[in-house]
Amino acid sequence: MIEEIDVDGLSALLENGVVLIDVRMPDEYEQAHVPGALLIPLPELPERLGELPDEETGYVICHLGGRSMKACEFLQTQGYIMVNVAGGTQAWIESGRSTDSGFDLG
Repeated sequence: MIEEIDVDGLSALLENGVVLIDVRMPDEYEQAHVPGALLIPLPELPERLGELPDEETGYVICHLGGRSMKACEFLQTQGYIMVNVAGGTQAWIESGRSTDSGFDLG
């Protein structure tokens, strides 16, 4: 069973610096994403496991929640503790929260 969190809960947690992974495609991420989200497109996830937190819970977001749920299910089989963001980026936007656009190249 994959745990889920809504965007209100995620917003509060982001203030504490939790890891948020956006599994959408780069063009979707570039248009709008939750500030601080790390882009790892779902097809690239298996080869980018080294970028994920080892000992802390991470949060996974997509557009509506379907791809992020698949990502959470996969990551759980790999030993990671991940929480799906219900409603995804769409719910974040609809809640009136700010988004970033473009790519954060560090």
